[in-house]
Amino acid sequence: MKQYYALRGAVPRTVLLSSPIDESEAVGEFLSSIAERKVELAVPQRGRRHDIIRLAEKNAREEILRVETSQERRVKSLELLGQMTGMDELPHILEAYDISNFAGQDTVGSMVVFEDAKPARSRYRKFRIETAAQGQDDYASMTEMLTRRLQRWKDGDEKFTPLPSAFLIDGGLGHVRTAQRVLDQFGVTTPCFGMVKDDHHRTRGLVAPDGREFGISTVPAVFALIGRIQEEVHRFAITYNRALGAKKVRGSSLDQIEGVGEKRRNDLLKHFGTIENIRAASVDELARVVPRTVAENVHDYYEKRAKKEK
Repeated sequence: MKQYYALRGAVPRTVLLSSPIDESEAVGEFLSSIAERKVELAVPQRGRRHDIIRLAEKNAREEILRVETSQERRVKSLELLGQMTGMDELPHILEAYDISNFAGQDTVGSMVVFEDAKPARSRYRKFRIETAAQGQDDYASMTEMLTRRLQRWKDGDEKFTPLPSAFLIDGGLGHVRTAQRVLDQFGVTTPCFGMVKDDHHRTRGLVAPDGREFGISTVPAVFALIGRIQEEVHRFAITYNRALGAKKVRGSSLDQIEGVGEKRRNDLLKHFGTIENIRAASVDELARVVPRTVAENVHDYYEKRAKKEK
């Protein structure tokens, strides 16, 4: 009690106890010195104060049960995951990776971390793929991202330490084999699995680099855990990708053209890739993406700008 209220820095006028405590007089004096007024310690036996004590005890029991049950469920899901995949130890730390790009450009990678089956957001990392990926080459992008991550670990960067219990890659056999090659280059023996989706883009199972697939749909706890991790790493990648895209188009010359709003601007950029390609496009080419009147406005705008520049 002394420690709790000393750290809290505020003491009520009355503290109700469920049972007597040793040195209650000394504790009362200590609390009074913090509050700079008289603090009463009471052990109510009946009436409204007694009802409040019973309610506090009930709330405490329910909270302990809730925390314990939730923690037990998380531990059980990790135990099942470890058993299914043949991991020697409980996979306390799971690290997942995904690649995202917009129209083959602005390729980014995301890394999310789950500790004891809960997101550890302070350990999330994002990568802007700089040189390895060309177009939509997910394998090259994954190679670059994992290489950079493991190099930071090898260099002793605390932000990338420790290594996880297992690496989870969003993708199939090709993706996980690509990741395994990078792990081998660094001499890392941590297990690596691909998170495979079915034809409806739902989590189907895990696949090992040697081609073994572990079905998880019949094990609800593991299915829920892997599904949540896969959704989170994908969300994190998409969020970063959109942030880069918004930064790129913010203040774009397209915003100055009559009839071009956010949707048409994004449609043009997605189709042509860059502003330079849009500038070089004919009215007919532009009209395949936006209405012809808007296509004419876009073409006229850049034609006038070109004349001014000359």
